[in-house]
Amino acid sequence: MSTPLQGPLHIVLLGPPASGKGTQGKALAASLSLGYLSTGALLREHVENRTELGQRAAPILARGEYLPDDLMCPILGDWLQKQTGGWVLDGFPRSLAQAEYLENWLNDHQQKLSAALSLEVPYDQLLTRIQGRVECPECRWSGQIAQLIDGQKCPVCGARASRRSDDDLENFRSRHREFVTNTRPVIDFYSKRGTLHTCDASSPQEVVAAKLKALLVAPEASA
Repeated sequence: MSTPLQGPLHIVLLGPPASGKGTQGKALAASLSLGYLSTGALLREHVENRTELGQRAAPILARGEYLPDDLMCPILGDWLQKQTGGWVLDGFPRSLAQAEYLENWLNDHQQKLSAALSLEVPYDQLLTRIQGRVECPECRWSGQIAQLIDGQKCPVCGARASRRSDDDLENFRSRHREFVTNTRPVIDFYSKRGTLHTCDASSPQEVVAAKLKALLVAPEASA
């Protein structure tokens, strides 16, 4: 008999750019009443608001590179400190150092990671997705142009959505190389700890969402 993961859930979502981490992370958090953090959306907000962090991050993100661990880890630690229940992390950890930081933080707070969910999508499909992806600057909804109302309005809050500034082809290729170099080892890290569950995320959004929830109900399975 399948046994669901036990209480407060702490989940990380891993996957290449355009694999659907934001869409699935928000849906998973909403359906399970969990906190949700997209480090990518948070950083883009800082860049748009020209904060001190945003000014440091802007040229790095423009090159399609990951922020250094010494910048990202304190941001994550501060957010975790404010959480009173379970959570879903999208975009962290992206390096072995970040994975070790998260593991140490959880140990220090007598908590543990429930699951690392890895979204798998073929490279050619990622390219197709990136060319039609848009984001809302108000609520940070992210999706495809075809999902917009009247071709321009966010389906969640109605604000005008637009292409993400980091979604040009060269930037995507750079971010994908960063993923292969830095985040693939993180996937191996969680595999060795027995918390990794892979999911074919090339299907429609609702199908992937059902697969991810099934993984949490039956963590011994993979989709």
